[in-house]
Amino acid sequence: MGVLLALAACASTPPPPEMALADAALARAVAAGAPELAAVEMAAARDKMSRANRALAADEPEGARALAQQAQLDAQLAQARAESERARRAELAVQDAAGALRDEMARPSR
Repeated sequence: MGVLLALAACASTPPPPEMALADAALARAVAAGAPELAAVEMAAARDKMSRANRALAADEPEGARALAQQAQLDAQLAQARAESERARRAELAVQDAAGALRDEMARPSR
């Protein structure tokens, strides 16, 4: 009977908090456009989160915790890269607009 109680206790062990933190980081990365703008980093984050879920299902909470932490960091990197790419694109658009304005101002008036 003691073994059954121990098994029941293991089955009801909550996931490590790192799992929720990693899920939230993944959601923020997706919202920032990381799947399109930082695909490699996003794929790494998703892969590690998938592996963390498998480790949790296999009753390996420490492995799940470590993988979730890695997934969180990868997702944060993906978010940062996506935001950086958006800023770079916005800067290019402003430079293009400024160039067009300069060209327009340089034209002789009629």
